[in-house]
Amino acid sequence: MPPSAPLSAAPFDPLAETSTPTASDTSPTLVHLPELNHRHLASSASTNSELITAVQDGTLDAAQMHLLTADTQSAGRGQHGRSWQSPPGNVYLSLYHPVHQPISGLLSLVIGVELVKMPVIQALNEQLHARQLTPIGVKWANDLGFYAAISKPALTPSESAIQTQPFSKLAGILIEPVTIAGKLVGVVMGVGLNVQAAPALTAQTCEGMSYQAISLQDICQMPPDAATIRLPNLKTLYQQMSKALMAAMTRFDYFSLEKPTGHTYYLDRFLEQFDGVDALAGRRLRVTQEHHGNSTVVTGYACGIDTHGCLQLRQDNGNISALFTGRIDVIHQA
Repeated sequence: MPPSAPLSAAPFDPLAETSTPTASDTSPTLVHLPELNHRHLASSASTNSELITAVQDGTLDAAQMHLLTADTQSAGRGQHGRSWQSPPGNVYLSLYHPVHQPISGLLSLVIGVELVKMPVIQALNEQLHARQLTPIGVKWANDLGFYAAISKPALTPSESAIQTQPFSKLAGILIEPVTIAGKLVGVVMGVGLNVQAAPALTAQTCEGMSYQAISLQDICQMPPDAATIRLPNLKTLYQQMSKALMAAMTRFDYFSLEKPTGHTYYLDRFLEQFDGVDALAGRRLRVTQEHHGNSTVVTGYACGIDTHGCLQLRQDNGNISALFTGRIDVIHQA
């Protein structure tokens, strides 16, 4: 990972502003990156869904990249069909990218690592490190955020054994393949990033997940001694995030190119970088998996990911399991 920019320097480009652009701005699109074919909407049902439909019905050329952003979404989606709340002031971005090889679970993790490298995240992480707070990292399999230390009243031993630690979710990633006539032609990479607004989640909107929403603005104002970092405007974030997504696709392509050679240089380098930003590293987990309507629960300690992007869990008997999917709860340990 490259070193973070010092807080004393301005970490953002001249487009950075303290205000947040809206659809009324004269040019919210990235005109200086024409290869992205950027289109911005005041409101979208779902930026991922709109891009997929436009490519499949021929409105957009499947051989080119296409970027779609929106001020709000009325039917934003997350993993497994979960809803994604989309208030104004945040980033709702989807990038279609042509592909020529199957997509694996590694891609969302590669995207997560590249997003953490964005200048705005690097600057905030330096601020968090300086305050001895947990930095923003990548939570398997498709989230950005962190597990902050929690302070709870004393519990009985039985209660303490099942107490879980909520995840502070800053961003979510949704990867969807795009097919035409049964043939894979591309992938849509969707990212929702809380910038100015963190949705107030209820038991219903959490949909059983153990997390709370947090925004970039919230992190800037975290005590103690909240520092004043000037957040970039949405247009600048579109630029940083688009570059991160393109870098992720390039990196993912390298994995496929080197595989027939028997070399793993690019994959090994990625796994090393992921270890440095792994939000679950060393934490005790409870993983709930659904199989044909039945739930199974396994516990153990997170120990990274394997070469396929599966979560590795070291169980209490010493065995290491590779998990492809499942609900993750971090067990709080005093």
